Amino acid sequence: MQVVETKNEGLLREYAITLLASEIEEKVDFRIEDIRKTANIPGFRPGKVPTALLKQRYGKSVMGEVLEQAVSESSRQAIEDNTLRPAMQPNIEITKFEEGEDLEYTMAVEIMPEIQPMDFSKIEVERLVCKADEKEVDETIDRLAQQYRNSEPIKRARKSKKGDVLVIDFKGMIDGEAFDGGSAEDHHLELGSNQFIPGFEDKLIGTKAGESHSVPVTFPEEYGAETLAGKDAVFDVEIKEIREMVDTVVDDEFAKTLGQESLEELRKSITERLEQDYVSLSRERLKRELLDILENEHEFEVPPGMVDAEFDSIWNQYEETRKQQGAEGAEDAEDEGKSDDELKEDYRKISLRRVQLGLLLTEVGNSNKVEVSAEEVNRGLMTEAQKYPGREKEFIEMYRNNPEAMATMRAPIFEEKVVDFILELANVTEREVGIDELMQIPNADDDTAAEKEEKKPAAKKKAAAKPRRKKAAAKKEESAEDES
Repeated sequence: MQVVETKNEGLLREYAITLLASEIEEKVDFRIEDIRKTANIPGFRPGKVPTALLKQRYGKSVMGEVLEQAVSESSRQAIEDNTLRPAMQPNIEITKFEEGEDLEYTMAVEIMPEIQPMDFSKIEVERLVCKADEKEVDETIDRLAQQYRNSEPIKRARKSKKGDVLVIDFKGMIDGEAFDGGSAEDHHLELGSNQFIPGFEDKLIGTKAGESHSVPVTFPEEYGAETLAGKDAVFDVEIKEIREMVDTVVDDEFAKTLGQESLEELRKSITERLEQDYVSLSRERLKRELLDILENEHEFEVPPGMVDAEFDSIWNQYEETRKQQGAEGAEDAEDEGKSDDELKEDYRKISLRRVQLGLLLTEVGNSNKVEVSAEEVNRGLMTEAQKYPGREKEFIEMYRNNPEAMATMRAPIFEEKVVDFILELANVTEREVGIDELMQIPNADDDTAAEKEEKKPAAKKKAAAKPRRKKAAAKKEESAEDES
C-alpha cells in the first residue's frame, strides 16, 4: 500500500492511496480458496473444483467483496498510521481500477480540532432560586377547578350564549353529499371553545333547544384533511338541549377527586410540583449561561462537515414543521418576512454553536473520565418510556435493539454530567427571583428568532408560557403521578 498526503489545510486531510495489483490478487486467491472448500458444483468433489472455474463463476462477486474490504482496511490503516482523529466518516472515491492493475483511490477526512479547555474556576454564574407563592398555587387550583366543572340543564328556557354547552346532532354536507367524519349524535359542544371550524359555534349562539339550523361554513385552506381544505359546507344541526357550566366547589371533597386527602394536602402537593418545575427551569437557565461563557471563552476550528450535518438536521425539522403547520405556523414573529436564505443563516449559526459546544463538552468529559453507567442509561430509558403509556415495553425494546438509538439516550446524560463537572469547579452564586424573571429569555432583544428558540429553557420550549406550565403541574396532581 502506498499513501501520499495531497492536502493539509485546516482540519481537512486528503490522501492518494494505491493498492498494488499483487495485493488485490492475493486477497482474491485467498477468498477463492475459502469458496473452494464448500463449493458444490456438479462433476467435482468438494474441495477439488478448479480455480479457473471458481473464478469464472464467482470472480465478479469476489472481486467486489475484496475491493470493498481492501479499501476499508487500507483507509483505516492510513488513518492509524497518520495518527488522525476523524470527525466523521472519510469520503472515499475510487479514481482508477482495471482488473489486473493497481487500485487507486482518494480519501478526504476532516479531523477533530485540538481543544484546550479554559480554567473553569474562573467562571462565575448565577443560579436563580424561585419559590411558589400563594398566588401561584391559587391560580393552579383555580385552573384545576375550571377543568373539573360540570354542566347541568338550564333551569328556564332561554337562548344559548357563549359558555353554554349544547347537546346537538349534526350532519355536514359538501355539494349535497355527506362526508366522512362530518356527523355525530348527542355531541356536547361548549360555545366559545373553538372546537369546531371557525364560524360554526358563533352561528349557534342565540339558538333555543328544539330548534334546527343549517350552518354554512368554509373549511380553512390549511385544514388537515386535504379533501375538505378550502371547501364550502353546510351542517344541519338539531339543538336537543342547552346546558350551563357549574363552578366547582374547591374543598376537601374536590381534593379527594384528585387523589389527595384534603385541600391542604392538595396545596402542599401543588407547591412541591411547581417548585420542582422551577428548579428545572433554573437549571436550564444556569446551563445556558454556562454554555454562553464556554462559547465565548473558547475559539477553535470546527469541522465543516459536522456543521453541515447538524444544519441539515435542523433545517429538515424546520421544513417538516412548515409542511405540517404551514409557513405561518412554523415561524416566530421575528421570522416573519425573512427569506429562506436569511432563515438558513440563522440556523447555521445555531448549528455552529451546537457542534462547537458539543466538541468542547466531549473533550472535557473524556479527558476527565466522565462516564455514563448502564444504570443511568436504563433510568433515562424508563423515564422516556413513560411518555408512551401502554407502549412502554415496545419503546424500551426498540431502543435496546438499536445501538444508535441507545447512543442518543446516552448523549444527553453525558452532557448533563459534564456540565455538572464544570459547575463544581465554577463559582456559582444564588439569587432568589420571581417566576416572571425566571421565565425571561436572557439577551432576547439582541437575538434572532432562531437564537431565541435555542436559548429557551427546555421546560419553557415545552410549556410556551407560564399558564400552560402551571397547567402541566396541575395535571400532575390529578394523576398523582410528568415531561420532559
